[in-house]
Parts: sequence; structure tokens; C-alpha cells
Amino acid sequence: MPTRIKNALIWVFGALGGILWGYDTGVISGAMLFIKNDIPLTPLLEGLVVSGLLVGAMLGAGLSGRLSDSWGRRRLILAASGVFILGTLGASFAFDAASLIAFRFVLGIGVGIASVAVPLYLTELAPKQLRGGLTSLMQLLVTVGIFVAYVTDYLLADAEAWRWMIGLGVVPAAVLALGIITQPESPRWLVGKGRADEARTVLTRLRGDAGAAGEELAEIERAERTERAQSEPLTLRRLLSPRLRPVFAVGMLLVLFQNFVGINTIIYYAPTLLTDIGFGSGGAILADVGIGLLNMLMTLPAMRLIDRKGRKPLLLCGALGMCAAMVLLAVTNLSGLGYGALLSVLTLLGIALYIASFAISWGPVQWVMLPELFPMRIRASAVGLCVLFNWLFNMIVALVFPSLLHAWGAGINFLFFAGTTLLAFLFVQRLLPETKGRSLEEIEQDLLRGRPARPEAERSVPVSS
Repeated sequence: MPTRIKNALIWVFGALGGILWGYDTGVISGAMLFIKNDIPLTPLLEGLVVSGLLVGAMLGAGLSGRLSDSWGRRRLILAASGVFILGTLGASFAFDAASLIAFRFVLGIGVGIASVAVPLYLTELAPKQLRGGLTSLMQLLVTVGIFVAYVTDYLLADAEAWRWMIGLGVVPAAVLALGIITQPESPRWLVGKGRADEARTVLTRLRGDAGAAGEELAEIERAERTERAQSEPLTLRRLLSPRLRPVFAVGMLLVLFQNFVGINTIIYYAPTLLTDIGFGSGGAILADVGIGLLNMLMTLPAMRLIDRKGRKPLLLCGALGMCAAMVLLAVTNLSGLGYGALLSVLTLLGIALYIASFAISWGPVQWVMLPELFPMRIRASAVGLCVLFNWLFNMIVALVFPSLLHAWGAGINFLFFAGTTLLAFLFVQRLLPETKGRSLEEIEQDLLRGRPARPEAERSVPVSS
């Protein structure tokens, strides 16, 4: 099999966890309209059904750091696919709110594992000049999963078949389980386990050039020796030490803002928002399909731009676009427009602008940057901790939004998210480093010396004295 095809299979099977993640988080938005016909749900229980997955994701992400270091990235992705299968089957046969929430929790464990292991796996296998695009492949497949979930919801809406909506997620889980078995382990993990010969074989297969593979292996081994000489067990105290605190703070702020810019309210509750302004169930789910399609399509240019323009420019432009969209949605909902065509058009326009802005920026960039920020020997555990908080923030938004929507209406909530997107813009502008075009080892050395990581083009410009 040609090297290019072998590599393509690695990226596809490695990132297939993204489809499962997207499907299981997206499918609930349409299914929720019909679950309530079979299982009585209060606004609080509705929030728990959605956020049960997110609590499980916190646990999965929290376990993933240590498991990824002990089991390996590939084996952990295989375990995640088994958890997906169990949770999907259980949720699709749930008979009351408690069992549905419980199996959504199990599903969440799989999502949490995938959200840590897959970015690590792809980051550590990708060549530095293509790392952003290849790692963001997972985010593309997350959007593919969301889109497929929305289409499934729409096709099954007339039958109100919410059990099938959820249960069909078992198909990509089975494909992932069968596919990841055939793929190689991360060469950086292999070096950390003293298996340099295996790492050389994997790198030669990936790069198609034994010389280039040897040079990359030598760089990885140098970083590994340096880290081993300095290594201590990863603890919260160590992450908050003067040496690592700036890196950890940047990672935590990145996941904080990605969740509190309001994306979860759109992904989980778009049909609910649309039915509140006069859409029927079928029309709301059809609009959701359009949202999912836009989300997927706008991730494609992000994959191309992330290694050309850099991480920061995308995040800055995305934050401004999301802020404008939230202002439009807030004004539309607070202006007192009656149900009608104008309210519907303006609401859909605001949602479309928001989704397009998020999909080309904050959607993929977080998952590319998190593994880039941390040193190799603490990368899995530190990323796992940040992703745990990612799911905590996600859960908070998902749990409280139905109650806030019921109490305050959509307009005030949109106004709040307009403010958080503006704060996100300021965070990126002032605190976030640029990591484009740099090896993981180069980024590590600069960040740990307290120097901001800069793109390759900037470093090549001499500084006059």
C-alpha cells in the first residue's frame, strides 16, 4: 500500500473519534423534542439529560492523561470506541429519565477519552509543517458527526424515533474499533517507553524518508532526555509553579473562553430556541441540518488557513464574528418583534454568522493548540486536566441554559455571550502565543524559558540592536 494511503488511513481512523463525539453531542438536540413525549422531563431534567454526557466527559478526560501515558494513545482510542458502543446501546433503550441520564453519562466517558487521546495521537504523528491542518481534521469530523446527527434527526422526525436517532451512533463506533487496531502507536509515546526502534519504524512509515525520520527521532530523544532529567510527578502544585503556571493559565483560559462564548447553546438547543420563536418541530430540525452543514463546511477553510495564517489571526477574527452574531441575536430577541418572517430570518442569520465564525476559528484551533502548549513528559496529563475543565465548563452552560432561557428569555443570554466573546478577543490578542510552523520541541523550549512562541516567519527576522 502506498505511503500516502497508509498515512491517510492513520489520520482518518485516528480522527474518527471526532465523528462519534460530534454525533453523540449533536443528536440530542433533535431527539430531545421527542424524548419528552415518552419520558416526562422538567427543564432541570432536560438539562441533566444533555449535561449527563458532559459529566461523563469530565471523568473520561480526567482519566485519559494517566491512561494515555500507561496504555498508549492508540490503545486508549480503542477503549473509547468500546465505551461508545455500550453507552449508545444503553441510551437508545432507556425507559426513564434516570436510565437515560446514566447511559448518557457512559457515552460521555467515551467522548472525554476521545477529546484527549485523539488530539494527542494526531499531534504527535503529524509533521510540524502540517500539524495544524492534520490535527484539526478531528474537529472537521466532529462537525461531520454533528451534521450526520442533525440529518438523522430530520429523517426520523416524522416517526418521532428518538431511540433510533441515538442508537445509530453505534455504527461509527464499530468502524473506529475495527480501524484503529491496524494503526501505529505514537512515536513520541514509544520513545518515552524506551522503544526507539519501533518509533523509528513508525516515523519512517509516516515520513517516507529514513533520513528525515532519523533526524526527527533524534530531536524527540533529546527532548525526552531533557524532560526526564527535570521530571517530577505532575501535580497541581507543579502546574502552578512559576515555570509552568503561565502555560497552564493560557491552556485553561483557552478552554474557558471556547465554552463561554456560547457555542453549546446553539449546538444543543437550536431546535428549542427555534420552536420558541414559532418554528414547528420539523422546520426547527431542518434548520438544524442547515446549521450542521454550515458548521462542517466552514471547518474546511480553517484546516487550510491554520498552518498558513496562524492560530491567533483565526481566533481573533472568529471572536469578532461571534460577538457581532450574539449582538444581532440579542437585539432581535429584545426588540419585541412578534412571531413572523422578520424574526425568523434575523434569528437564522445570527445563528449562521455565529456558527461560521466559530467553525473557522475556535472550533478547530483549541484542539490544535492544547497539545502544542505543554512539555512532552506532562503533555498527556496536562492536556487531560485542561480538557476535564473544558467539559466542566461545557456542562455548566448546558445544565443551566434551559432554566435561564425559561426565566430570562433568549435575549439576555445572547447579550451575556456577546460580552464573553469580546473578552475572548482580548485574551487572544494579549496573552496567547503563536505556535504555527514550529516543532513541539521548539515550542516547549521557548515556553519553559518564559518566551512567547512565535511563528517561524517572525523568528527569521533579525532584531536590530
